[in-house]
Amino acid sequence: MLPRNRASRPPRARRTLAALLLAVAAVATSTTTAAAAAPTAATATSRGWNDYSCKPSAAHPRPVVLVHGTFGNSIDNWLVLAPYLVNRGYCVYSLDYGQLPGVPFFHGLGPIDESAGQLATFVDEVLAATGAPEVDLVGHSQGGMMPNHYLKFLGGAAKVNALIGLAPDNHGTTLLGLTKLLPYFPGAEDLLNAHTPGLADQVAGSPFMTRLNAGGDTVPGVKYTVIATRYDEVVTPYRTQFLDGPNVRNVLLQDLCPLDLSEHVAIGTIDRIAYHEVVNALDPAHATPTTCASVIG
Repeated sequence: MLPRNRASRPPRARRTLAALLLAVAAVATSTTTAAAAAPTAATATSRGWNDYSCKPSAAHPRPVVLVHGTFGNSIDNWLVLAPYLVNRGYCVYSLDYGQLPGVPFFHGLGPIDESAGQLATFVDEVLAATGAPEVDLVGHSQGGMMPNHYLKFLGGAAKVNALIGLAPDNHGTTLLGLTKLLPYFPGAEDLLNAHTPGLADQVAGSPFMTRLNAGGDTVPGVKYTVIATRYDEVVTPYRTQFLDGPNVRNVLLQDLCPLDLSEHVAIGTIDRIAYHEVVNALDPAHATPTTCASVIG
């Protein structure tokens, strides 16, 4: 799929915003039950992750916790990356967070500070099961940003070695500037705040984002990697994904492979070039160059 030209991006962004508002409305009126629920944890275990009998090896001493994005879940977001890491000898775990009452399958919609508390509980469970002193976190979109709250405010820095974000909205998003149009959609802001606070929290300049980034992007003792794509149509401008601070490595996917056309969803769900860079961040002592050929690795 070729990237769209600049002129086509605003209409696509408008469609993204319209789809977002329709999704929020669907969530607000949802009365469905778990009939359409996500696959169970047993499904993930059968694929080699969320296996609590796994013990980290000397080569990979820290379990990896995968944190899905908004509207995602612990299985679908990681159908490619989780086995990719398991096949390389890692103990891998994923959680669901931010679920709203009465809304199955879709997660990451609740208040982000509460979601960070769920991550804190999950990390403690993984550490207790594996006996490891620390975990490494890999997150997509909100899942790459939300752990920053855990690290800054919930004591996570003592339990996390590295945070690797795939298209994380570390400073919120403007949706190509269209979040500024929310006041012109009657009731849209109220809809976001009341029914999907996790979305409202991610708007650039929101109270949550302001508090999260006050005092700097990072905390001591944690290694940070941000992997972004210039074709991101959800977290915009894409350079706002990057972090400032010590122990930070910001990576633009197209600097590694100019032919990579992945956008926001693809970089977190199927892009093996990005995944090769994730492995490099997890084990920098044995890192190998990431190129367009890494797609077959």
